[in-house]
Amino acid sequence: MKGRMTSPMADPRRGVDSWLRWLLASQRTLLLTALLTALAGAGLFILQSWLLAGLFSDWLRAWQAGELLQPRALWAVLPGLAVCLVLRPLLQHAREYYAELASLRARNLLRGLLQQRLAMLGPARRVLGADGQLTTGLLEQVDALDSYMARYQVQSRLVVLVPLAILLATAWYSLAAAALLLLTAPLVPLFMVLLGRAAEAASQHQFNALGRMSGRFLDLLRGLPTLRQLQALPLAVEAVDSAAEEYRWRTMQVLRMAFLSTAVLEFFAALAIALVAVYLGLGLLGLLPWAKGEIPVPYQGALFILLLAPEFYAPLRQLGSDYHARAEARAAITELLPLLQMEVWHPAGTAHPDRPGAPTLRLRQLRVAGSDGRLRMAPLDLDVAAGQRLLVQGQSGSGKSTLLNVLLGFVPYQGEAQVYAQELADLDRTAWQVRIGYLAQQPELLAASVADNLRLAAPGASDGELWQVLEKVGLATLLRRLPLGLDTPLGERGLGLSGGEQSRLALARLLLRDASLWLLDEPLAHLDPETAEQIGALIERLSRGRTLLLVSHGSGGLDWLESVHELVPAQGQTI
Repeated sequence: MKGRMTSPMADPRRGVDSWLRWLLASQRTLLLTALLTALAGAGLFILQSWLLAGLFSDWLRAWQAGELLQPRALWAVLPGLAVCLVLRPLLQHAREYYAELASLRARNLLRGLLQQRLAMLGPARRVLGADGQLTTGLLEQVDALDSYMARYQVQSRLVVLVPLAILLATAWYSLAAAALLLLTAPLVPLFMVLLGRAAEAASQHQFNALGRMSGRFLDLLRGLPTLRQLQALPLAVEAVDSAAEEYRWRTMQVLRMAFLSTAVLEFFAALAIALVAVYLGLGLLGLLPWAKGEIPVPYQGALFILLLAPEFYAPLRQLGSDYHARAEARAAITELLPLLQMEVWHPAGTAHPDRPGAPTLRLRQLRVAGSDGRLRMAPLDLDVAAGQRLLVQGQSGSGKSTLLNVLLGFVPYQGEAQVYAQELADLDRTAWQVRIGYLAQQPELLAASVADNLRLAAPGASDGELWQVLEKVGLATLLRRLPLGLDTPLGERGLGLSGGEQSRLALARLLLRDASLWLLDEPLAHLDPETAEQIGALIERLSRGRTLLLVSHGSGGLDWLESVHELVPAQGQTI
């Protein structure tokens, strides 16, 4: 097989957790910095609690002795407290800054990878769903990783390190209090996991619903003129209302799950802190059944432990809240997996086409197989001379579109495919695609101005150049009559232009590319016979001097093509 199958920076078979680890590894330095600043803040909190406990202990002893607290003792503590009170917010801000920066970079990295893969897939992206659904993945689902990257990852380390440090500080004063903290700690993560699994399933369903709703809404927008002609707008509005209501209900289900889990976690954390407080309080009163009349933990140590106890459970509680971020991130990556795991072919070559002008094509035993080994296109032998214009016909499934995708450089193949007497797989794909003008059955026009749509092919084209190509395709007179001219806005899929005018605009865009090879996929299929005849004649005039492969079921309006090649169906053959 010419070329190679690639998944940039990753094995396409990797799963959800593997992709998440890859994203985390890409931002290891920033996340480690955020973790260290958070640990420094926790250390300052322990120091602050120790200073406060010592200050109040001295105050209590002075009060019991009927004396006033000496200013010297107060001034000995205040500088340390001031340092703790000032530095802790700064460290917290630094942690959030580095974590958010890591999240932003990781999401940009993933979004760039997804865009790269979509570009490399070319027309094959359609198997992944509608454009609206793919757009939702690039925007909504990638952004759903924000909380996971910015909070959960650092918190999952703090949940071990901070309680361990507090546990050691507590054990210095009371092994029994430390044991009590250690025994009650598992209650929080236990319920966090149980509720988190339910939240992950709910988030997964929510992303599925959002993707379907986005695709459906985009389809309705594109079909708005047809719906208006059929007087079916009320039905469309009802469908949108129904989908929105279902999405609202699902959102409330996810929120209810989140609020319920947070309440449960807070309850158990408060209960555990209360147990520690009861033990220390009874000990100070000398009422413990196994140590009557004794004070196992003095006032300073008891106050120090009570100040630390909420912070011991705080990372666990916070992780319980952030666990939903992990569930949401896993659900988002699961939705993106079909694109991330889809094998992408990239030609291995780096050579540039070394000849100017229209290319020659020489195909020998060219065949394409799917992932299951079945042929998508039967072995093909074909020679196309420079400047020759060829009609490619065949039954549905015979490989007409597959042939175009091979020549575009998007599909792996076996056999020989030579252009300019160079093997296609040996060429740099970007350099080769510059030579190609491709026109799909339905011209891809954006909801933007005429000029913006034209400049998709040549971003640096001047207004004069735009008017020149519009003159060649017969649209200049129409646009000059419009108040905005080149700035005339188009709706989704060229709404505002007729089918023939959309085809003319797409041909004008082809002319701006000044490509030497034109690949046209059913350019007349969506037009009425009269318009098809006009566009066919226009293609004949504009394609002179270029090598042209035009795929079509019929030949109406295409009798000017110099030769015809009939593709033979593969009929279930395997390689």
